[in-house]
Amino acid sequence: MTSPNIIFQTFCLCFLLSSSFPVEQTVPMHSTTRHIAKQIATHPETKNLAKQVQRNMASGTPSETAKAQAASDANAPTFESIGVKNTDIVQKSGVSLSQMQKVLVGSVLDLFEGNPTLKHLSLWSKNATFQDNITVASGFDKYAAQWYGLPALFDPIRIQSHTVTSAGNPIELQLKNSYTVKGIKTEQTMDSVVQIEVGDDGKITKVNDKWNNELPDGAFSQALRKLNAVSVPAFVKVPKDEEEDAKLKAEREKQKQ
Repeated sequence: MTSPNIIFQTFCLCFLLSSSFPVEQTVPMHSTTRHIAKQIATHPETKNLAKQVQRNMASGTPSETAKAQAASDANAPTFESIGVKNTDIVQKSGVSLSQMQKVLVGSVLDLFEGNPTLKHLSLWSKNATFQDNITVASGFDKYAAQWYGLPALFDPIRIQSHTVTSAGNPIELQLKNSYTVKGIKTEQTMDSVVQIEVGDDGKITKVNDKWNNELPDGAFSQALRKLNAVSVPAFVKVPKDEEEDAKLKAEREKQKQ
């Protein structure tokens, strides 16, 4: 049962709010009503409640919902917290990504450029899928091996251009990427449409890389075919923790110098 005190406070609050915004009185107030209103206005509970409302309004005290939203925003991944390098996200005219979508796109561009980290993959669901024209890698072990395998086979990898064409779900972007096969120095530029699907929890559930051009024959093709979901986990090292990850990252950075 609702407490009489709560009912009284609610009634008082309604009275206070209504009296805070006076309007032209068109109907005379009955003497009994005036008497009740006067009693309410002078009651100690009413005065205390009025002071509390005024303090909250003056200080801009946020609601519990606002506090929860602020806490959620504060804990949301950022370019800085993930270590995203591709922070300048190009968007087609009329497309407007949210800040979280920009972080996801930037992190995926980093992966395509051969800069994987465990923090980048923390934005992915454990059961997510990476798919392109020759492979389907489902589950963390397989898609992580794909991303860590990319810089193991190609160096350098350079994004020539990218443009986000849709801010929906999936997020869609056009990507032009240049790959150089390690040891052979064979370079190949690939154009593709990348789709990023996001789950209700804000994590990536699928990345689909659709090539616009045919896979060429030769060393580049052979290297890419090694990056398939069956064989790649056998020769690609995926770090188990942040310490191993930092060492791998340092090795990659050293090789690029």
